Formats: sequence, C-alpha cells, structure tokens
Amino acid sequence: MPSALRPPSFLFDLDGTLVDSVYQHVLAWREALEREGIELSVWRIHRRIGMSGGLFVQGLLRETGRPLDPAVLERLQRGHAEAYARLRPQVRPLPGARDLLAHLTGAGVPWAIATSGRLESAGPAIASLGVPEGVPVVTRDQVSRAKPDPDLFLAAAERLGVDIADSVVVGDSVWDLLAARRARALGVGLLSGGYGADELERAGAYRVYEDPADLLRHLDEVGVRS
Repeated sequence: MPSALRPPSFLFDLDGTLVDSVYQHVLAWREALEREGIELSVWRIHRRIGMSGGLFVQGLLRETGRPLDPAVLERLQRGHAEAYARLRPQVRPLPGARDLLAHLTGAGVPWAIATSGRLESAGPAIASLGVPEGVPVVTRDQVSRAKPDPDLFLAAAERLGVDIADSVVVGDSVWDLLAARRARALGVGLLSGGYGADELERAGAYRVYEDPADLLRHLDEVGVRS
C-alpha cells in the first residue's frame, strides 16, 4: 500500500488511557509515602502519575525537601508495588477500550502498548483488555528510560516495524505527550486520566478526546478511514 494511503500506527499508553487505574496508583503511592513518614497531598501525587517511577519519586521527595537516599527510593517503589497489587482487582478497562483495540485490529491498523509500568504490575491490566497474541507490549523493564523520555514509544514503533513519524501516540498525561513530541510522533490526549484538555494541548496534543470510546467515534480525525 502506498505510504500516503497507509493508516497510521497507534502507540497506546496503558494507565488512564486504556485502563481506569490512575487513582489506584495515586492511593498506592500515598500509602508508600506515608510508610516513610512523608505527607503529601493526593493532587500533588496525581500530577506525576505516568512518568518513570524513579523520576516520580525523585520529584516528590524534592518537593518535600527530603534527601534522596537510595534506600528510601527503593523502599518507596517497593511499597507502591505492594500497595498497588492489593488495589489491582478494582482496575477495569476504560469505556470503549476493548472495542477500540478490536476495531483497529479488524481494520488492519497496527497498534502497540507502551507503559511506564513494569510487567509485573501491568500484566493483569493488559490481560483484561484481551490483547491479541503478537501485539507488542513495551514495559519499563525493557527500556533504559521511561516517560517523559521517548524510549518506550520508539521501542514500540520499532517492534511494530513502522516509522515513528507515521505513528499516533495516545495518552492521558502530559508525560505521554512530551514523550510523543520528543519521539516526533503525533500526540492525541484523553481526559480519562484526570488531566485537563488545555494542559494536554499545551503539552502537544493534536486532538483531545474524553476516553477510548470517544476516540473510536472520531478515528477519521486522526487518519483512520472507515
């Protein structure tokens, strides 16, 4: 198929984009922080969901003025993983997520998932989406740097065998869209992770939709023909 007629490939974030898990992550981080005697408002935690866990923790500790002790960093990440594992049964696919992925598959549109989460925590959410065998899933374990660095999306495009410049990155956070810009991909934002449309647009979103169901209704706006 000539490149001008070929549909774009789609590179999806996971948490807040395909599954309704952002607030479970927020609560898990709050529990981990409180174990260390660190009090931080939930809204401040939410603002950093979606970025690399290491950068996330460093940023939060910088806000509190605590020294960046490697042992504290390790305990926080382990505490988050343990707390999130208990909350994970609450996580569900977002409205339209499974239908969107099935539609793209049926239309022959390549797609992949690229998440800042590690495989251990992301695996059950991915399974809940019914991801077909062979669809690339790139997790934090597989790259040197996570969002807002572009490594996850670049790796996903490479595994699909597509040019990143012909790809659409779909995410719910400014970190997804910053990574998309740095990868030179088209960014599309979703409101389902709690960020506002203006924030996502300032971070580089070409279009902003409510959730996967809304994106499915407007796929023509991002180059997918019926």
